[in-house]
Amino acid sequence: MDVPVNKLPEEHLNLLLFGDKNVNASLEVNPDDETVPNEYTGSYEGIIPMLKRWFSSSYSTEVLRDWVQKYMTLKSCPTCNGARLKRESLWFLVDGKSISQLSEMNLDKLYAWIDGIELRLSNKQRTIGKDVIKEIRERLVFLLDVGLTYLTLNRSSKTLSGGESQRIRLATQIGSQLQGITYILDEPSIGLHQRDNHRLITALQNLRDIGNSVLVVEHDKDIMLAADHLIDIGPKAGYHGGRIVAEGTPKNMLKLDTLTAGYLNGIHTIAIPEERRKGNGKKLVLKGAKGNNLKNVDAEFPLGKFIVVTGVSGSGKSTLINETLYPILSKHAYDSKMMPLEFKSIKGLENIDKVIEIDQSPIGRTPRSNPATYCGFFTDIRTLFASVPEAKIRGYNAGRFSFNVKTGRCDVCEGGGMRVIEMNFLPDVYVPCEKCNGKRYNRETLEIRYKGKSISHVLNMTVEEAVEFFQSVPYIYRKIKVLEEVGLGYITLGQSAVTLSGGEAQRVKLSTELSKRDTGKTFYILDEPTTGLHFEDIQHLLDVLNKLVDRGNTVLVIEHNLDVIKVADHIIDIGPEGGDGGGRILFEGTPEELIRNKESHTAKFLKAELN
Repeated sequence: MDVPVNKLPEEHLNLLLFGDKNVNASLEVNPDDETVPNEYTGSYEGIIPMLKRWFSSSYSTEVLRDWVQKYMTLKSCPTCNGARLKRESLWFLVDGKSISQLSEMNLDKLYAWIDGIELRLSNKQRTIGKDVIKEIRERLVFLLDVGLTYLTLNRSSKTLSGGESQRIRLATQIGSQLQGITYILDEPSIGLHQRDNHRLITALQNLRDIGNSVLVVEHDKDIMLAADHLIDIGPKAGYHGGRIVAEGTPKNMLKLDTLTAGYLNGIHTIAIPEERRKGNGKKLVLKGAKGNNLKNVDAEFPLGKFIVVTGVSGSGKSTLINETLYPILSKHAYDSKMMPLEFKSIKGLENIDKVIEIDQSPIGRTPRSNPATYCGFFTDIRTLFASVPEAKIRGYNAGRFSFNVKTGRCDVCEGGGMRVIEMNFLPDVYVPCEKCNGKRYNRETLEIRYKGKSISHVLNMTVEEAVEFFQSVPYIYRKIKVLEEVGLGYITLGQSAVTLSGGEAQRVKLSTELSKRDTGKTFYILDEPTTGLHFEDIQHLLDVLNKLVDRGNTVLVIEHNLDVIKVADHIIDIGPEGGDGGGRILFEGTPEELIRNKESHTAKFLKAELN
């Protein structure tokens, strides 16, 4: 038991990993030996069979499966090389192509192949395939119309972004040709390059023209201006909003004095910096990246700058950054076990000591998670309440004010403030706890007051109110103030994590990073951080990111939003197309230099923003 794993004999290691099914009898315990306790005489399953069982069991929770998945890597099947079918099935060809080869084609190439297929088929084949070919062609057109030219049919659905999944469902609805339906879409432009925006708009207008109503929640300027009727809710966020401030045609809306109208008609703009940062002179140099559709790419990432990686959807941005660069940096900084996709070499790692990926995933999945617990200042608030004279007399410590300790929390909702009603085949429903009315704590705990406020009152304060309330407590004030600076003054300290949007969750994470002391050698990675953000929110986000860069750190953003691209110090443009037509670096440099590039689709749209 005290021998290091790397020094174990192979047969012992196999016993540990795979169990005792295929082990020599010499290693097995003799069941007749009375000196051995009974629990050691049974067969031993082994670590790997146990992990496989947990992963495949329908009773395992999602958290358990995610944990097991950390010990697994995906590899192509050596027998079929990823084709999924038996050799006999792959012998059947149409126009020289097997079903597996067609599944690996980009949708635009597949459409080009099937477009003139009749001319390449025999009379018998044409007769058999006439109706099927017509059906395939029509369905492919719907997918191409919503800008999904770069996808392949064998792409796993779990690798699709939210916007891609939504556009596939939209293509299905266009194909159904139903009438009298109300369609509701939430941010369908997620992950869509400006070049493909008009395709999405045309698809939505086609749904409208055949007799449907299309309701879109959206922040994209082009989609707003293409609408028949706009409803603007505000004037700001949280408790400052919740009212309809304007509605009407886009033309009439532009004349009104609202925040949205101000950005649409150019009264408010996100300013272009007067000069681009020069950086600290150091850089990361990645060579020979070949993952997915990348074509032996060499990329330079100058440090101490605000870097934006752009390019049309499916061009290879996420492959280069999320699946190649991030795992390399994570392995260097934290000895992470993440495996990067194929690359040749990387230089400059000694200039980075921390890498942080800030995505829009929730900051917690239960009602007990909230901004105060995530940012870490809730511990300070609990300590403050425990130092109140009344609390000391009663012998209460900081744990008394925790959601996780039985003595102080409400015993019915267990500190959640909400009770979960499981709806079996529908999403769970949360209702306020009938005992504490959402206050989370029992009566005795709520009797402790600081400046006349109980711990529940503090959790129900907005960030703006809390900044004023804790002004005399510097170590708490400083952390809450950062939340206000990232534009989240309207959320409450105890707001349930499950009610925060993706953009809000991301800014809570950003504020946590801002409140930490950094070394100036941190590399931040954000993937499409403007998703779900209004123009004003984008301004707040850029202010935060610029603060991080001004401290000497490097911020890298994968983005299609032109307001973000135009303020970058350094742009890496990948393309020119998606899928097989992409995977090359077209340009590296400043926005002013990019607009002179003839091959880049981003350059054409950026030109209008910079001029």
